[in-house]
Amino acid sequence: MSLVGNLEDLGLGEILQIVSLSRKSGVLSLHSRGREARIIFRSGQVIRASSSSFQQNLGEVLIQKGVIDLTTLKQALSIQEDEDFSSLLGTILTKRFNVSSEAIEKVVHEQIESVVYSLFAWAEGSFDFELQDTVETVDNTRMDPMQFMLEQGLNPQFLAMEGSRIIDEKRHRGESLEDDGPTEVVPAQPEESVDLAFDLLQSPESSPEPAPVTPAQGERRLVVLVDDDAGTRDAMVSILEGGGYAVCALEKSEETLIKIDTLCREGHQPSVLVDLIMPRMDGSGILGGLELLELIGNNFAALPVLVLTDYHNSDAERKVQAMGFPIILKPRKTEMDDPVRLQTFKADLLPELARVESCGGRAVPSDKVNIGDELRLEMGEELYPPARPVEQSTGITLLRGMLDELNNPSLGGGIILLVLRFASEFMNRAVVLIVKRDEIAGLGQFGIEDSEGLADLKIRSMRIPTGETSLFSEVIATLQPVKAVPDDSRWNRYFIEQLGGGQPAESFVGPIVSEGKVVAVLYGDNLPETKPIGDTDSLEIFLSQAGLAMEKALLQRRLKDKSREEM
Repeated sequence: MSLVGNLEDLGLGEILQIVSLSRKSGVLSLHSRGREARIIFRSGQVIRASSSSFQQNLGEVLIQKGVIDLTTLKQALSIQEDEDFSSLLGTILTKRFNVSSEAIEKVVHEQIESVVYSLFAWAEGSFDFELQDTVETVDNTRMDPMQFMLEQGLNPQFLAMEGSRIIDEKRHRGESLEDDGPTEVVPAQPEESVDLAFDLLQSPESSPEPAPVTPAQGERRLVVLVDDDAGTRDAMVSILEGGGYAVCALEKSEETLIKIDTLCREGHQPSVLVDLIMPRMDGSGILGGLELLELIGNNFAALPVLVLTDYHNSDAERKVQAMGFPIILKPRKTEMDDPVRLQTFKADLLPELARVESCGGRAVPSDKVNIGDELRLEMGEELYPPARPVEQSTGITLLRGMLDELNNPSLGGGIILLVLRFASEFMNRAVVLIVKRDEIAGLGQFGIEDSEGLADLKIRSMRIPTGETSLFSEVIATLQPVKAVPDDSRWNRYFIEQLGGGQPAESFVGPIVSEGKVVAVLYGDNLPETKPIGDTDSLEIFLSQAGLAMEKALLQRRLKDKSREEM
């Protein structure tokens, strides 16, 4: 990846987005009217920023913020000089003078943000991004040890969103856009997600797009497939290639965006198949398909897109419908080895994909309303009924397949996603909450209804004090699952109201235990249906194994960190 150009053609916000999505490491240099600036990225995250317009160093800012005094700074600088400036000032202050690393991190965080935000005013000049092959190369980049550097980087997409907001507000107030030193940044109100703009490297005004390449007679039609499950991808590739398609199969949303962008620049117009249920680009949540669909809709509106899902989520389906994309139900992971089920799916998939392609873009224009679908939704009917019902049972066959996925060493942050997927086999809706020292906080969900489409946001903003009595108290204390009807206590009422109200006939709360303590809990019920949950033996087994998988992942991370320290 190489980025070189003029700021007039490609703004800082777009550059930050591209580097973030590509997860690259390197140094972005900016030059404008005699000023110079550098932003350093590690794996797509901003870890350092400097500008000739900002002459303060870390020591001066720490004194201004009251973190250290002048005497401490002089002593630390003396040590730094004696060690030939081999250590960063923040490291010396933390290790030699017991200065709070959190306080230093906060100051560095604020200063990097201030520097980056000031660069959004550089409307003219040049830029170049020097790609570094490895993270270690970036870490060894020669830099002033008095300056600012973060160990855990900042999200460039958030910086792009916030920097654009600050510039827009200045324009609205008629203020000068030129940077005049560090300023106090007033944070915007928190949003549900980061800005989803993904502008092309060249705007349509600056460079005409190549004419779409029409496949010659007999040539395979090109399709881009994104699905986070390797087994599903392999089965889909087989079906699509058998249907005469050339397939680019990818695992992650950011890889998909870059691939689509590259193909479009080459003049191709691929069809796109998007898995709805997968992690977001930041690794959180389970509806990453929605994030990707919005990006595709905003920037590649002419491409035919078909959405795939292996279980229902009413909120997500409504959002997909509002975007104008059709959805079909794909086989569950445990059905991928069933030739009859795959043949049935193939008979549905290929004609539907051909229909979407024949529409020349979105199968349902986003500004049109399907009255029949709207009426069916109002009557409470499902738009996409399941191919066949899943029987409630001990689920040993299902459990075996899910455990194979859970033991996948590359799973990483997908453990919670697998928990929610498995829970969907037993109940209509479920929520995973993380258990902290002082509070229980919402993490992810499926099946929660919300008229405004903000179910994920509501769940993530949910907080219950661990010291207060709630339906989670017994599970946290005993480390054992509980089935019961929630009573009318204060925090139970709060929790049920956050889920949309209603009284379940029965609820299930199961612990995820790691290192001898409950680190997360799964809540589930069958609302809006008023029926018991049924047998959850295999679900309880899966939760216990999920805790062990978390423990294993944590141990591996600790060993990796230790080996780095010893090197």
